[in-house]
Amino acid sequence: MGHETLLRREDTVLVVVDVQERLLPAMDHSEEVLNRCVRLVQAAKLLQIPVLVTEQYPKGLGPTVPALKDALGGIAPVEKLSFSCTGADAFLDKLEELDHDQVLLCGIETHVCVLQTALDLLDQGIQVHVAEDAVSSRAPENRANALERMRREGVVISNTESALFEWLRVAGSEEFKAISRLVR
Repeated sequence: MGHETLLRREDTVLVVVDVQERLLPAMDHSEEVLNRCVRLVQAAKLLQIPVLVTEQYPKGLGPTVPALKDALGGIAPVEKLSFSCTGADAFLDKLEELDHDQVLLCGIETHVCVLQTALDLLDQGIQVHVAEDAVSSRAPENRANALERMRREGVVISNTESALFEWLRVAGSEEFKAISRLVR
């Protein structure tokens, strides 16, 4: 089974937070973060891991960026006004329906929506992981502060490649080959 904080694909939901057209360009390392979010979505779909995506006030911040929307395929975003994803009833309903006990978060902004979502999910008894290389804020110091705060509160701070290989657990399969191509 492995250590209790390793991601298990049968227990994980990938949550992509607010990677939107008017928000992403203002983020530090925006292209790298977008590419890693896309990679996580592609891997989750390949491994049949459920994906939830949110949009913060899309009328003002625009829709999910096209590259991510393409990777998501037909997954419709949950619109929200609350900074925490848990403030949106539709998000909570979908999460409850999936009945998984781990969430992997990626997206923006680390110190606002990602942080508040992580802490609220912890409060609900869900083990929360954050892919630190797939989250960003406008100011790097805000991102760093939020990651440290989440770590202190019990969030597992990880990274994209660790998450992918924790989902896989073993080499030698067709899934391994496909995931390996994603990280090259």
